[in-house]
Amino acid sequence: MTVKLNLSTLATLGPRVAVPRYDPGKLTSGIVHFGVGGFHRSHQAMYLDRLLNAGGHSEWAICGVGVLPGDARMKGVFARQDNLYTLVTRSPDGTSEARVIGAIREYLFAPDDPEAVLEKLANPATRIVSLTVTEGGYGINNATGEFDPSAPDLRHDLTPGSVPRTVFGFVTEGLRRRRERGLAPFTVMSCDNMQGNGHVAGRAFTAFARLKDPELGEWVARHVAFPNSMVDRITPVTTPQMRQQVADEYGIDDEWPVVAESFTQWVLEDHFTLGRPPLEEVGVQVVGDVEPYELMKLRLLNASHQAMGHLGLLAGFTYAHEVCQHPAFVEFLLGYMAHEATPTLRPVPGVDLAAYQQELIARFANPAIGDTLARLVVEGSERIPKFLLPVVGEQLASGGEIGRSALVIAAWSLYVAAVQEGRFPPLVDPRAERLTDAALREAGQPGAFLDLRDIFGDLGQSARFRSAYLEARDRLRREGVLGAIQAAAQNPTGAPVGSRPE
Repeated sequence: MTVKLNLSTLATLGPRVAVPRYDPGKLTSGIVHFGVGGFHRSHQAMYLDRLLNAGGHSEWAICGVGVLPGDARMKGVFARQDNLYTLVTRSPDGTSEARVIGAIREYLFAPDDPEAVLEKLANPATRIVSLTVTEGGYGINNATGEFDPSAPDLRHDLTPGSVPRTVFGFVTEGLRRRRERGLAPFTVMSCDNMQGNGHVAGRAFTAFARLKDPELGEWVARHVAFPNSMVDRITPVTTPQMRQQVADEYGIDDEWPVVAESFTQWVLEDHFTLGRPPLEEVGVQVVGDVEPYELMKLRLLNASHQAMGHLGLLAGFTYAHEVCQHPAFVEFLLGYMAHEATPTLRPVPGVDLAAYQQELIARFANPAIGDTLARLVVEGSERIPKFLLPVVGEQLASGGEIGRSALVIAAWSLYVAAVQEGRFPPLVDPRAERLTDAALREAGQPGAFLDLRDIFGDLGQSARFRSAYLEARDRLRREGVLGAIQAAAQNPTGAPVGSRPE
């Protein structure tokens, strides 16, 4: 027998399910969050739930906002469940824990009532606007690092008098209203996987505001805080099977639960305009400099995800844990982390990088998570330039090893071509058409994939990188994935056999 999740049934869920010790109905939304997906609900909302359970701080609940058509489903689920959901965390040792999260006080679906969202942003109680809008959601050109306003919805939002459609339109209009009403601006807090995500957000939102109203843009540049952060918790997409598992194990009929690994980390720069919740009381590392932590996570964990995803799919695997239960893949990933990524990192306070790398393998290998490789390769053209290509660039500059990184890029190009051949589902990527065209041209124009300058920039023209890429691509085609990853360990510089690196 299962119990339908809502406020009236919390007391009936049983001792195995932790429920809020606070009254969700008495909370005030001090944070507006754009992008209420699985990760936000397993991470930021979970930390706020911890804080609320500790007592007090009721002014720091979350108002979730959806701007995309697909977010309408979340609106319906939250309405039926009184904004509650179940978070189940699973450890590598097989144990699991369930808790009901009540930190999301309300949810607004922007297309239905954009004015409600704008007034929530302009409300004096709103002190932080946080974002998980994906790496590609900031409108930044990967090659130039500059804001690109050419997307149709951005152009619409820049039109005078337009009703916003994008997070840029909403946030900028919210800031304009606050300025007009003599209110201090809220903090804009990015929680997306990018190096210097606060700097990126600041550059993007300031550029948009300047295009909308130059005077407003200068006010944003002077007065709005954009703290950097590093966030980490592997959270796969919720499947019907996961929902059934939650019902079977805990007796909860939850339309959209979240299942995540037990590990979690949040490192946050202490830079806020209107105060912040005392997150350090619930395990958040509040620091002056986030960069060492974010480089560690992006170049070790996220870049390894790209390696696992593209190489693993080509090798016939479906899940991340399958890849990390194969000794040759484990050796390859550890080799990449130790010899290509780690030389580009700064010392990380309190972290043993060798132990961290072993911990990553254990996390990846956790079968209870069921993380699909298909999830990892979504929007590769936004992720690889942020996670892996900076490693290649720094290693080329220092004369370090690049062979494993080049193999990942080669696998990406072959995966794209294989999608076109019908071996995998359609590519989920904003540059899908151009990626496909370049991958298919490789047959008669070797290196065509690297000529996509908005992805690779000048890096694609490096003779050493091109040579390593072409060698790796040829080896993948001749020897398959396992042969190629074993060869990469024997030829880590990426130079053609019998030659020396430049």
